[in-house]
Amino acid sequence: MAMHTLVVASQKGGVGKTTLSGHLGVMAVLQNIGPVALVDADPQGSLAEWWNVRKAEQPFFVKTKISQLKTLLKGLEDKGVALVIIDTPPAVTQTIQAVMSEADLVLIPTRPSPHDLRAVGSTVNMAEATGKRIIFVINGAANRARITGEAAVALSQHGTVAPVTLHQRTDFASSMIDGRTVMELFPNSRSTAEIRELWEYLAPRLGFTVE
Repeated sequence: MAMHTLVVASQKGGVGKTTLSGHLGVMAVLQNIGPVALVDADPQGSLAEWWNVRKAEQPFFVKTKISQLKTLLKGLEDKGVALVIIDTPPAVTQTIQAVMSEADLVLIPTRPSPHDLRAVGSTVNMAEATGKRIIFVINGAANRARITGEAAVALSQHGTVAPVTLHQRTDFASSMIDGRTVMELFPNSRSTAEIRELWEYLAPRLGFTVE
């Protein structure tokens, strides 16, 4: 079975790439996709810090340098890894583009604010330069805020927008403190449902069957 690679990317910091990478990796495991590997390509190492206090064995974690990424991915595929999710650094153009070139799908999280929307263009240009498919997901939205719908319309001019919006909730962010996710701490929460819905949308676009 071929390995599939999801790159979570944005040149804008603070859009929730690391939290989203960890949550999607765990959700894939919970949906019986595996093995799943998380790769931290961000020198800041936030995903590594989260994983280091995690007690569950899956998803696996790999820290790497961008220059070694292609070799690393080949090794993971040879070991039978089904899904790799790569967290990327903000504001390092050549680095992000090098990671994108290894993706089957690029997920671009964006907060629904004018500043974030203005920053999307450069990330889109890099993805298009590598010929990769992109999907936007609106993250950190306020409930019933008009700007969320306006953001979706604006983003749709650049590419596909996931039909799932992730809302700003305390349980979503705080769940990362001890190496777990909102699905493991609050399995019946709305945040858990949104992550599940997002995974079910992304999975077939990565080549996985949704049960």
